[in-house]
Amino acid sequence: MSTREHLNRFDVWAPHAKDVDVRIEGVDHRMVPAAALPEGSAEGPAARRDGWWTLPDDAEVPAGTVRYGYVLTKTFDEGTAEERTQVSDVLPDPRSRRQPQGVHDLSCTFDPAEHTWGDAAWKGRTLAGSVIYELHVGTFTPGGTLDSAVERLDHLVELGVDFVELLPVNGFNGEHNWGYDGVLWYTVDESYGGPAAYQRFVDACHQRGIGVIQDVVYNHLGPSGNYLPLFAEYFKPGASTWGDLINLDGWGSDGVREYILDNVEMWLRDYHVDGFRLDAVHALQDHRALHILEEIADRVERVGVETGKPLFTVAESDLNDPRMITPTAANGLGMTGQWLDDFHHAAHVALTGETQGYYADFASLETLDKVMREAFYHNGTMSTFRGRHHGRPVDKRRVQPWQFVTCIQNHDQVGNRAAGDRISATLTPEQLVLGATLLLTQPFTPMLFMGEEWGASTPWQFFTAHPEPELGEAVAQGRKAEFASMGWDESTVPDPQAPSTFENSRLDWAEPGRDGHARVLAAYRELIALRRSVPELTDPRFDTIATAHDDDARWFVLSRAAHPGSPHGVAVLLNFGAAPARAPFPGRADAEVLFRSGEVSLTAGPDGGALAALPAHGAAVVRW
Repeated sequence: MSTREHLNRFDVWAPHAKDVDVRIEGVDHRMVPAAALPEGSAEGPAARRDGWWTLPDDAEVPAGTVRYGYVLTKTFDEGTAEERTQVSDVLPDPRSRRQPQGVHDLSCTFDPAEHTWGDAAWKGRTLAGSVIYELHVGTFTPGGTLDSAVERLDHLVELGVDFVELLPVNGFNGEHNWGYDGVLWYTVDESYGGPAAYQRFVDACHQRGIGVIQDVVYNHLGPSGNYLPLFAEYFKPGASTWGDLINLDGWGSDGVREYILDNVEMWLRDYHVDGFRLDAVHALQDHRALHILEEIADRVERVGVETGKPLFTVAESDLNDPRMITPTAANGLGMTGQWLDDFHHAAHVALTGETQGYYADFASLETLDKVMREAFYHNGTMSTFRGRHHGRPVDKRRVQPWQFVTCIQNHDQVGNRAAGDRISATLTPEQLVLGATLLLTQPFTPMLFMGEEWGASTPWQFFTAHPEPELGEAVAQGRKAEFASMGWDESTVPDPQAPSTFENSRLDWAEPGRDGHARVLAAYRELIALRRSVPELTDPRFDTIATAHDDDARWFVLSRAAHPGSPHGVAVLLNFGAAPARAPFPGRADAEVLFRSGEVSLTAGPDGGALAALPAHGAAVVRW
């Protein structure tokens, strides 16, 4: 035994406990309220004092890495002369950094300073002008770990992406999961390699010139292993994905907000993360004058100033409210960017012809036309899927196109289909290249979903591995009922609990070298390089954008002027039809063809412009 090292600080927020013990390697140690200590004697989170418990500095605990948990003693006044005392089982630390035996077991100390970083040359990069690659660690490689993902980073370098965006990695119950059932936000799940492997992954990315965006879920916790309510008022009444709402504005919510903000800072400082994707921020119910998103934005900016890196936040929001990405100084919520579902829906319908469900509003190419110019298609318009008007217009003086992250596939839009089928299951290689051209030349920030770049044939299905049989059965039946209500054949819905559902979702890394897949991959590489080399494609202004389309002929033209009002620029020519088409564009017949898919010819048009003859599902990018 030795005097406690700084690594082995034990602090916990439990404002209603009568006593708190920390059980370290089987031995209980009585903790003391931080508020009872002399001013300035508490360190770490306990320095905030109110409701915090800490282990006295003179406590002797084993040196090095230890396993531990908390035992809470509470009293309840039931209106009688006697109080009822309740002692909890040993509980994992709400801020646990490691859970070697799973989310129901003891926590384990972890020292982030043990990693020797090799990314000193990495100065970060902005979201503007970037290409994002979304991946799920467990199905990205056969190994399903962060270390095995490092082995595929050179593929991403050759592809030309700027950021990898990891689906949530924090601790969940079971062997595999999408990540959205996490319950210990400060951990990295052991199935992925734990926190040390996460540091190695980020380091390896940075050394290759790739940034890392972490998907974080602050709107709900998973259904198994959530012990937070035993410690404090982390939740309030209301409907969430699993159980009650996160308590952001009720009694005791100061500590809950600290829990989130400290987590944000942990990823930035201890793991060198470059940015965040914030899951479903529309589910964050916060009626305080200072919204939690504003506090997150300010915390990220503060750390960015201190570290000299351009850190950022991207919100998943279906509100179609530009205040989401308006700076806090202008009374906005301060997110750097947000996902733009309207682009996905318009692109998906144009490529596949599917118009069921929420795709019904996007049946015409007019929707794609409007999205290119206005970002939100629903900007105060009637949304038939919602049965009401939705959204508001963006203020183009304050908002720029790159602030909208767009995709033609992502984990939700693929995984939440009944069979988890990608668009490659029904589209030809020519159509996939057409989709790539649309995605990688549009004004917004493009995001690829892993395997999309070669037209992966493997599905990405909804998979779980809940150890509790009743929970697994409830999830499986609920998913079938959900799709049945939307008219899908429930026989096509795979059992989320079946091991095959997870295994079927792993990428097949033999595919990129095969004929059709190789053709798609070559196009993605060429288009990403083109996006980087042609300034018009990433111009940060709405007033350089012009569009034209013909619903009957199925052609679409996106033009980007060299600067507002310039007679020079770039045109993206797309034929979504199954027959050849002739599309006019505001250039000349001798325009330079920068990219083509299929046989494309340019001729003079009748009005002094030019015409492009496009093959079925053909595409071209030209400069005049």
